[in-house]
Amino acid sequence: MVAKITTPKRIEAALNYNEKKVQKGNAVCLQAVNYLQDAGEMSFYQKLAGFEQRNRLNERATTRTLHVSLNFDPSEKMNEEKLLQIASDYMMKIGFAEQPYLVYKHEDAGHPHIHIVSTTIKADGSRINTHNIGRNQSEKARKEIEQQYGLIKAERQQQLGSPMIKPVDVQKVIYGKSETHRGIANVVSAVFSSYKFCSLPEYNASLKQFNVVADRGKEEGRIYKNRGLVYRVLDERGSKVGVPIKASAIGCQPTLTNLEKKFAANEVAKESLKPFVKTKLEECLAKSPATVHGLIELLKKKNIYTLLRQNAEGRVYGITFVDNQNKCVFNGSDLGKGYSVASIQTRLANPSVEIAGKQIDDGERKTSGTGGKELHIEKIKEKSVEFLSSKDNLLTVLITPEQQSGNTPYSLLKKKRKKKRKNPDT
Repeated sequence: MVAKITTPKRIEAALNYNEKKVQKGNAVCLQAVNYLQDAGEMSFYQKLAGFEQRNRLNERATTRTLHVSLNFDPSEKMNEEKLLQIASDYMMKIGFAEQPYLVYKHEDAGHPHIHIVSTTIKADGSRINTHNIGRNQSEKARKEIEQQYGLIKAERQQQLGSPMIKPVDVQKVIYGKSETHRGIANVVSAVFSSYKFCSLPEYNASLKQFNVVADRGKEEGRIYKNRGLVYRVLDERGSKVGVPIKASAIGCQPTLTNLEKKFAANEVAKESLKPFVKTKLEECLAKSPATVHGLIELLKKKNIYTLLRQNAEGRVYGITFVDNQNKCVFNGSDLGKGYSVASIQTRLANPSVEIAGKQIDDGERKTSGTGGKELHIEKIKEKSVEFLSSKDNLLTVLITPEQQSGNTPYSLLKKKRKKKRKNPDT
């Protein structure tokens, strides 16, 4: 069992996320604990009022919401009675047995899982301390419940839960359309249905790690003007190869219209997953990698794919993180000011070292254009300026008179006066 805890700033966000799933038929509210009414008898606003009534007892508290998801292995068959018993035991073990909470069963993923929404404010107005609750109370409760119910352990489940999407074999694609269609369809169907993204660039960040890209074509082209979308295979240099496949020809119908519907829905869904990505980033940055390339390698070990974004002039202007464990995509700046590409660069052990072969200077740090294309960054040879690194050498450069070679320019030469020739007849 994998337990994930978040503490959203607003109770409405956590409640709204789950209730929207219920409206779409992707979830069901199984139980309302410590409420005066059953879950099926209450509307969204009645459920919200129950939490808000408790939260008003402590207006000073900054953390008043608890949002938990308990995730089980796909092989485990969980009926509602067992899910409710596990939820009850878990909430008791982390100290929330007396709190009002709602239990939701979600059915939009390949594995059984439940979400629990609660408040940290007690009936007397005091607050339950949630500092390190995931590392301490939750971790202890998770291990005890795994043993009690004979569940697959979190360590094994996370290992099994690593992405099983097979990248498209570029060599096979070159030889025929059938391989292209099959390879693209497998990747797109998995990413389209499982990953949480809020824009086409974020969607493409997920696809590119599997050698696929969604392409709208040129702005002046027919495909772009007709809101069309085709899928292409990328080779190792990021170049498009093989036959393009129309979005409408893929079973899950990953068209631009259907993608845009997902963009809006995923905004709320991603919010609860943001802390997990930030935690992994901080753990990797704490190891003091010298370069961004070093950071990317550390993140890869934590199942995070990193994409550097470059504009048309070749300047790095952004960074995107794809968390393959939680299947969500975030631009660095969306995680917070400290996670933009420029901010991350300042936190490295050697911030002056080049990023993926191209150094970001002050001008590039200030560049924030969003119209650039996501390209694979090739290494660029730059002239060495190491002789400026020491004071002695710098002083030598400043006081040494500039040597000039060559003759004096013609315009600066003194013109010789011509002597008048005497007339021999005078």
